[in-house]
Order: sequence, then structure tokens, then C-alpha cells
Amino acid sequence: MDALIKEFINYLAVERGLADNTLLAYQRDLKKYAACLRKMGVKDAKNVKRDQITQFMYGQKKQGLSTNSICRNLAAIKMFHRFLVRERLAQEDPTNLVDTPKLWKRVPEVLTSGEIEAMIEAAKGQGWQAVRDKAILELFYASGMRVSELLNLKTENVNLELGYVRCIGKGRKERIIPIGKRARDALQKYCASVRGKLVKDDMTFSLFVSRLGKKISRQSIWKIIKSYARKARIKKEIKPHTLRHSFATHLLERGADLRSVQEMLGHSDISTTQIYTHVDRERLKTVHKQFHPRG
Repeated sequence: MDALIKEFINYLAVERGLADNTLLAYQRDLKKYAACLRKMGVKDAKNVKRDQITQFMYGQKKQGLSTNSICRNLAAIKMFHRFLVRERLAQEDPTNLVDTPKLWKRVPEVLTSGEIEAMIEAAKGQGWQAVRDKAILELFYASGMRVSELLNLKTENVNLELGYVRCIGKGRKERIIPIGKRARDALQKYCASVRGKLVKDDMTFSLFVSRLGKKISRQSIWKIIKSYARKARIKKEIKPHTLRHSFATHLLERGADLRSVQEMLGHSDISTTQIYTHVDRERLKTVHKQFHPRG
């Protein structure tokens, strides 16, 4: 089973071009699945039955996993078994009749424009860290990129003269995202006065680097966001995608069309982008309740 999982992950990397984080998630989920099957006495993927997959999912639910996590696990399992059938490593796909649990689309938490401004303002200063952090926050909000996309940016991906960034997203898909004057100014200042002093190796092409001159980590970016949210006295629960959610919501609130926002976010399916229209409706309901005489 482990050898087949390894072969499947290689296929996803080479043929499908999935991102490293996605590959690691699939590998982790499938290893849990294989371990559970071994406990049931199943050692060969060709012998897996529908009931055993259902039993695995039920076990996940008993362990307290969210519906989202169970759905992600099942998606990995379905892809794995389809791969085995396609490669003629198995004759039947036992997941054909396994239903995916129903998912409620949750409205993501977003920050107001004022909260975004306060957060970025909290990063003001002339020290190298403040200059770098402000550039990160400005670009994050101006582009709506994922955290992984932001930390993987190279200097060559940014065109300050024309005002855009070239982003490599999920599935190695490339997209061009325009950025505004504030983000351009913050990046210009960072590149001109800070980055060169931090980088110690001419072979380091990452746009954002740590104090050691290496590519900044996901954890560091996350700490930066949390730190300035705290300084701005924001009480809301901040998550990795909060600035991305805010970017999309604020664009739609101001009249941007859904297709353009979809393209900037890098969503392959417009239904994923439509969740942000729900956010706007929720905001309108709150305003109505607060100000209408019979709210």
C-alpha cells in the first residue's frame, strides 16, 4: 500500500503539478487511511470494499474531525482509487458509491477597511523589520494572495514600474495581479533600503527574507499578521486567509465584478468566489438590523 501511495503522489507532482503543501496533505491523509485498513486486516488496495471506506470515515468523525477534514480525506482516497483503476493496478473503484458528507459554506471572517488601515499603520517605522513587515502587509492586502504564494515570490515576479505581481498559484498556474500605489511604494522602499542588507547570498532570489537573509517562512508571516493585528487592537479572530478574504470582500463591496475577483484570487471555480457575496449580504443584514426601526 505504501508503495502505491508513493507512486500516486509522484503522479500528482509530475502529471498534475500540484503544490508541495497539497501533496503533503494528500500523503498524510492516505497514510492514515492505509494504517486504518491494516488494522482491518486489509493489506492490498485491490481488496478494499466500500464498507471499509465508510468505516474509516466514521472513525474520523468519532475522533472529532470536522466535516471539512473528512471531505478532504475522502477526496484524496477517491483520487487514489481512480488512479489505481486507470493504471490497471486495480479492477474496481470502491469509492464509486461512497457519498461525500454535505458541507455548509461558512462565511469567512473579514476585517473592515478601517481595521486593515490600523493594522498597516501599526507597522510604521524606519527600522528594517518595520519596513519589511509593512511591505508584506501592503502587498498581502493589495493582491489577495495565499500565504504560500506570498512567501514563494521572487524578485523577478514583481514589476513595480507597471504595478503588478506574477503569482504562481495552485497547480503551478500563473496569474498576473495588479497592485496599487501604496503597495508599490512600500515594496520600493523595502527593496531599495532593506532587502539588500539582509540578503547574504547572491543566489537568494526570494522577495521577502528573514533577518538571516533566507526565504521568510510561513510561520514568520503568520506571526507578523498576528502581531500587527494585536498592536492595532483588533479583537477578531485572525486566520491565515483573513487578509485574502478581506481583499475579495472589499472589492465586491465597491462594485468589482465576480469574474475579475475570481481571476485575481486564482479560483478555478467561480462558486468558490461566490462565498464573498454571502459576506456582503451578511454585512447588509447587520446594518439593516442595527438601523431599521423594525430591525
